[in-house]
Amino acid sequence: MDEISPVRQWRVPASLPAAKLAGAVLLVALGLLFADGDPVRLVVAVLAAVALAAWAVRDLIAPVRLAVDPAGLTVIHGFVGRRLLPWPAIEAITVDRRPRLGLTSEVLEIDAGESLHLFSRYDLGSTPEEVAATLSAARRS
Repeated sequence: MDEISPVRQWRVPASLPAAKLAGAVLLVALGLLFADGDPVRLVVAVLAAVALAAWAVRDLIAPVRLAVDPAGLTVIHGFVGRRLLPWPAIEAITVDRRPRLGLTSEVLEIDAGESLHLFSRYDLGSTPEEVAATLSAARRS
Protein backbone atom coordinates (compact mmCIF):
# COMPACT_ATOMS: atom_id res chain seq x y z
CA MET A 1 0.00 0.00 0.00
CA ASP A 2 1.22 3.51 -0.79
CA GLU A 3 2.40 5.67 2.06
CA ILE A 4 0.05 8.55 2.85
CA SER A 5 1.65 11.93 2.29
CA PRO A 6 1.61 14.19 5.35
CA VAL A 7 -0.51 16.86 3.63
CA ARG A 8 -3.02 16.22 0.85
CA GLN A 9 -5.45 18.72 -0.67
CA TRP A 10 -8.53 18.47 -2.85
CA ARG A 11 -9.59 21.47 -4.88
CA VAL A 12 -12.15 22.67 -7.38
CA PRO A 13 -11.10 21.79 -10.96
CA ALA A 14 -9.73 24.86 -12.77
CA SER A 15 -12.28 24.54 -15.56
CA LEU A 16 -15.25 24.96 -13.22
CA PRO A 17 -14.84 28.67 -12.34
CA ALA A 18 -14.15 29.41 -16.01
CA ALA A 19 -17.41 27.69 -16.98
CA LYS A 20 -19.30 29.63 -14.30
CA LEU A 21 -17.88 32.96 -15.49
CA ALA A 22 -18.74 32.07 -19.09
CA GLY A 23 -22.26 31.22 -17.94
CA ALA A 24 -22.54 34.60 -16.22
CA VAL A 25 -21.55 36.39 -19.42
CA LEU A 26 -24.02 34.27 -21.38
CA LEU A 27 -26.83 35.15 -18.96
CA VAL A 28 -26.20 38.87 -19.41
CA ALA A 29 -26.05 38.44 -23.19
CA LEU A 30 -29.34 36.52 -23.18
CA GLY A 31 -30.88 39.14 -20.93
CA LEU A 32 -29.90 41.87 -23.36
CA LEU A 33 -31.04 39.84 -26.35
CA PHE A 34 -34.46 38.90 -24.99
CA ALA A 35 -35.24 41.98 -22.87
CA ASP A 36 -37.45 43.48 -25.62
CA GLY A 37 -37.85 46.70 -23.67
CA ASP A 38 -38.78 44.81 -20.48
CA PRO A 39 -36.33 45.87 -17.76
CA VAL A 40 -37.46 43.04 -15.45
CA ARG A 41 -36.02 40.37 -17.74
CA LEU A 42 -32.70 42.17 -17.91
CA VAL A 43 -32.58 42.72 -14.14
CA VAL A 44 -33.33 39.04 -13.46
CA ALA A 45 -30.63 37.95 -15.93
CA VAL A 46 -28.08 40.34 -14.39
CA LEU A 47 -28.92 39.20 -10.84
CA ALA A 48 -28.52 35.55 -11.85
CA ALA A 49 -25.23 36.41 -13.58
CA VAL A 50 -23.95 38.22 -10.49
CA ALA A 51 -24.80 35.21 -8.30
CA LEU A 52 -23.06 32.84 -10.71
CA ALA A 53 -20.03 35.14 -10.92
CA ALA A 54 -19.83 35.34 -7.10
CA TRP A 55 -19.86 31.53 -6.98
CA ALA A 56 -17.01 31.48 -9.52
CA VAL A 57 -15.05 34.07 -7.52
CA ARG A 58 -15.34 31.84 -4.46
CA ASP A 59 -13.83 29.00 -6.49
CA LEU A 60 -10.96 31.28 -7.54
CA ILE A 61 -10.28 32.75 -4.07
CA ALA A 62 -10.60 29.49 -2.13
CA PRO A 63 -10.10 26.59 -4.53
CA VAL A 64 -8.98 24.12 -1.84
CA ARG A 65 -12.10 22.63 -0.28
CA LEU A 66 -10.54 19.89 1.83
CA ALA A 67 -7.07 19.13 3.17
CA VAL A 68 -5.78 16.36 5.39
CA ASP A 69 -2.69 16.31 7.58
CA PRO A 70 -1.63 14.48 10.76
CA ALA A 71 -3.58 16.99 12.92
CA GLY A 72 -6.89 16.36 11.14
CA LEU A 73 -8.95 17.81 8.33
CA THR A 74 -9.17 21.41 7.17
CA VAL A 75 -12.50 22.20 5.53
CA ILE A 76 -13.87 25.29 3.87
CA HIS A 77 -16.06 27.27 6.27
CA GLY A 78 -18.36 30.04 5.11
CA PHE A 79 -17.56 31.83 1.88
CA VAL A 80 -13.75 31.52 1.97
CA GLY A 81 -12.84 30.68 5.59
CA ARG A 82 -11.12 27.54 6.83
CA ARG A 83 -11.83 25.34 9.83
CA LEU A 84 -9.58 22.67 11.33
CA LEU A 85 -11.36 19.51 12.43
CA PRO A 86 -9.02 17.51 14.70
CA TRP A 87 -9.20 13.75 14.26
CA PRO A 88 -10.93 13.15 17.63
CA ALA A 89 -13.76 15.51 16.61
CA ILE A 90 -14.55 13.53 13.46
CA GLU A 91 -17.23 10.93 14.12
CA ALA A 92 -17.66 9.50 10.62
CA ILE A 93 -16.44 9.78 7.06
CA THR A 94 -18.93 8.29 4.61
CA VAL A 95 -20.02 8.50 0.99
CA ASP A 96 -23.75 9.02 0.44
CA ARG A 97 -25.03 7.60 -2.86
CA ARG A 98 -28.48 8.48 -4.15
CA PRO A 99 -30.07 7.49 -7.43
CA ARG A 100 -32.03 10.23 -9.15
CA LEU A 101 -33.38 10.43 -12.67
CA GLY A 102 -31.34 7.43 -13.75
CA LEU A 103 -28.08 8.86 -12.41
CA THR A 104 -26.33 8.21 -9.12
CA SER A 105 -24.92 11.14 -7.20
CA GLU A 106 -22.17 10.73 -4.62
CA VAL A 107 -21.40 13.12 -1.78
CA LEU A 108 -18.57 12.84 0.73
CA GLU A 109 -19.96 13.39 4.24
CA ILE A 110 -17.70 14.33 7.13
CA ASP A 111 -19.60 14.20 10.42
CA ALA A 112 -17.86 16.27 13.10
CA GLY A 113 -20.56 15.96 15.75
CA GLU A 114 -22.04 19.44 15.76
CA SER A 115 -21.30 20.05 12.08
CA LEU A 116 -21.73 18.09 8.88
CA HIS A 117 -19.51 18.87 5.90
CA LEU A 118 -20.59 17.79 2.41
CA PHE A 119 -18.37 17.66 -0.68
CA SER A 120 -19.28 16.67 -4.22
CA ARG A 121 -17.01 15.54 -7.01
CA TYR A 122 -16.98 19.15 -8.24
CA ASP A 123 -15.68 20.38 -4.86
CA LEU A 124 -12.93 17.78 -4.70
CA GLY A 125 -11.76 17.31 -8.28
CA SER A 126 -11.86 13.57 -7.52
CA THR A 127 -14.52 11.00 -6.72
CA PRO A 128 -15.87 11.10 -3.17
CA GLU A 129 -15.14 7.36 -2.91
CA GLU A 130 -11.41 7.88 -3.57
CA VAL A 131 -11.22 10.80 -1.13
CA ALA A 132 -13.05 8.84 1.58
CA ALA A 133 -10.59 5.97 1.20
CA THR A 134 -7.63 8.37 1.49
CA LEU A 135 -9.12 10.08 4.54
CA SER A 136 -9.85 6.77 6.23
CA ALA A 137 -6.29 5.60 5.61
CA ALA A 138 -4.90 8.89 6.95
CA ARG A 139 -7.10 8.62 10.03
CA ARG A 140 -5.79 5.14 10.82
CA SER A 141 -2.15 6.15 10.48
